[in-house]
Amino acid sequence: MKKAIIIGAGVGGLATAIRLQSKGYQVSVFEANSYPGGKLTQIGNNQYRFDAGPSLFTMPEKVNELLDIHGGTSPVFHYEKLNEVCRYFYEDGTVVKGWGDQNMFAQEIKNKLGVPEKVVLNYLSKTEFIFNSVNSLFLEKSLHKVKTYFSFHTLYSFLKLPFLNVGNTMDEVNKKHLKNPKLVQLFNRYATYNGSNPYKAPAILNLIPHLEFGRGAFYPKQGMHSITNTLFQKATSMGVQFHFNAPVSKLNTLSTHVDSVQIGNKKYYADLFVSNMDIVPFYEKLLADKQQPKKIIKQERSSSALIFYWGVKKEFKNLILHNILFSQDYKEEFEFIFNKSDVYHDPTIYINISSKFSSEDAPKGKENWFVMINVPGDKGQDWDDLISRSRKNIIDKINRNFGVDLEHLIEFEDVLHPKLIEKKTSSFQGSLYGTSSNNKKSAFFRHPNFSKEYSNLYFCGGSVHPGGGIPLALSSAKILSELID
Repeated sequence: MKKAIIIGAGVGGLATAIRLQSKGYQVSVFEANSYPGGKLTQIGNNQYRFDAGPSLFTMPEKVNELLDIHGGTSPVFHYEKLNEVCRYFYEDGTVVKGWGDQNMFAQEIKNKLGVPEKVVLNYLSKTEFIFNSVNSLFLEKSLHKVKTYFSFHTLYSFLKLPFLNVGNTMDEVNKKHLKNPKLVQLFNRYATYNGSNPYKAPAILNLIPHLEFGRGAFYPKQGMHSITNTLFQKATSMGVQFHFNAPVSKLNTLSTHVDSVQIGNKKYYADLFVSNMDIVPFYEKLLADKQQPKKIIKQERSSSALIFYWGVKKEFKNLILHNILFSQDYKEEFEFIFNKSDVYHDPTIYINISSKFSSEDAPKGKENWFVMINVPGDKGQDWDDLISRSRKNIIDKINRNFGVDLEHLIEFEDVLHPKLIEKKTSSFQGSLYGTSSNNKKSAFFRHPNFSKEYSNLYFCGGSVHPGGGIPLALSSAKILSELID
C-alpha cells in the first residue's frame, strides 16, 4: 500500500484521512495535541460541558457523505433541524426571531421592523441565486488549476458574475435592498461567519445566509463535538493510524517532492503528504529553510474570538440555542477589530446554550453559556487588560438587556482568547478562519490545496481554499482528494 501522512487532526485532516484511506493509502495522522478535532473540541468540568469552538452546524450532507464512504463502520450521527435558528436582541428592546422557515421569518420582520414581506423574500431569493451561481466553482473546485476554467459549470458561474454585485461590499448591497438599519445589521453579521468585515467584504458573500434560511441550520444531538467523534470513529474503523502528542517539527524535502516528516529525532516516510496546519506556521516552522510564499503569509488574517464559558445557575426562557445581542454602532465595532486591533467597548455578543437541546450539558435548572465576541488577532496587545475590560462590558450589556445580575449567577468560568487559540491550534495570531475575505479577489488569493514546489504535498483545512468553517474545511478535503485522482 502507498503511505500517506497527514499533519494535524482538525476536521479537515479527519475528512482527508477518511478519503485517502478509502483510496487505498495507509494513512497516518500526526497531531500535536492529545486529542483530535482542532478547534472542534470540548471543555468543561463534572457539571458543565461546552463545545469549545464552532457552534453552528450547516450542510450536514458533507458529514454524511464521509460516513457513506466504503470501509470500516459508520457511527450513527443524529442531528435535528432548527425551527428557530437564532434570536436577535437590539438595545432598544426589539427582539427578532430568526425562523428557519423563510415565510415565517419574513412575517416576523414585517411585524417587528415594518419591512414588507416581499422585500425579505426577494432578498433571500437573491442569496440563493448567488449560492447556486458560484457554489460549484468557488466551493467545490480548485481555483488554482487551469482545467477548472474549461468546464460548463465554470463558464456558467462566470457568466453570472456581473449579476452578483462583485464590485460592491456586503453592506452596500444590503443597504440598497433592505434599507432598514436593524435588518441590514442582521444580514451584515454573516461576514463574521468567515471572520470578515461586512463594510469591506465583497457582496458575493451574501450567499452565506442561504445556508441557514435556504438549506437549514441543524444541531447534532450530542453537541458539535460529536462531529469530531463521529469522523474520528469512522477513520479509525477504516484503519487510519493516529499519533497524538506528536508535533511535526520539519518536512524533509528533495528537489521536487517531500521525502519525510521529522518528529523528534525520528523520520517518517510516505508517498503522499498533507498539511492540515495553518499555512503561516506550516511554512515558518516546517519549511523554515525554504522559500516562503510571502504574499500569502502577509495577507490580512480573519478576526479572532474572545470566548467566556460560563456555568450559569439559572434558566433563561427568553434565550434559545443561538442568540445575538447587537452593538449599537456596528461599523465602529469592525473599525476597532480590523483597523485599531482593539476590542470595542460595546461588542456584539453571541450566546450559545447547548443545554437547551442537550440537557446533560448542564445541571437541572442551570445553563452552559458559550459567550463570544469578535476580536482582532493577537498582535502583542495586553490581553489581560482586554479580557478584563471585555468581561465587564459583556456582563453590563447582558444585565442591561435581560434585567439580571449575571455576575452572581456564574459558578463556573473558563476563557479562550487569541493567544490561547494560537497556542492550542497553531492558528496564526489566533485567527479563526485563516485569511479574511476583505478583498474582492480574496477567494483567488487563498493558498491552493496543492504545492507548486513539491509534487506530493497537499493542503486542507480552514486556512486554504475554499476557506474556514466546518463545511468549507470538509470541502477542502474533497477538493484535495479529487486533485490526487
